[in-house]
Amino acid sequence: MNTVRTVSDTKKDFYLGFPKPVNQVYRRVVDELLVEIHLLKVNQTFVYDSIFALGLVTTFDRFTLGYKPETDRFAVFHALCAALQFDSDRIRQDAATLSDLAARSPNDIKPLLTTLDSGLSLEPLSEQLQTIAHKENFKYSRLLGVGLYALLEISNPDEIADTAKREEVIKSVGATLKFGGDRLLKDIDLYRSNLDKIEQGRQMIADMVDAERKKRAQKEAALVSGATTEPASDTPDKV
Repeated sequence: MNTVRTVSDTKKDFYLGFPKPVNQVYRRVVDELLVEIHLLKVNQTFVYDSIFALGLVTTFDRFTLGYKPETDRFAVFHALCAALQFDSDRIRQDAATLSDLAARSPNDIKPLLTTLDSGLSLEPLSEQLQTIAHKENFKYSRLLGVGLYALLEISNPDEIADTAKREEVIKSVGATLKFGGDRLLKDIDLYRSNLDKIEQGRQMIADMVDAERKKRAQKEAALVSGATTEPASDTPDKV
């Protein structure tokens, strides 16, 4: 008997957990995450760690920025995690642990990611990086790549903002962790490009809403002005 969950099973569970329509601007993001992570989880070589958690949280939070109402945004994340059989609270906590680590030890993150320096003991990150580099048939994922990128971005935003330096360090991380610098760089470039696109989409929608609001305000002002203006009299004033 086949007990492997299907993509349809995962999507069904998501919409049971979040029965309201997903905001159309973010629907594609949610659907792609559901499919991508489902296919990743059913792969027997997949290993969960907090780098993956950071990648998932970073991707979701940045791509759903501006979701209204905000309470629905959190409910969508919870339903997404539940449908994928993750604990959303643990995902958030594991991601926060690494974010705090990168913020507290900014000078150690790059050397650790690019050399696996054994003299730098930043747990749980150090152990997880060793597993990635040395586990046979380790299952790399785009979200893991985003998690690695987020660590670099948190610890050294100025270097990450420089294109040449960013590409150099990302390639070095990919080579050190043995899944390829070009592969990691390609995923990060795509992630950054998609962020730009969704930000442009959000801005376009905001501009359209603002323009419609101004248009309605002008119409209302014109109606009020027309209703309160007294018609001019044609009868000459008496002397």
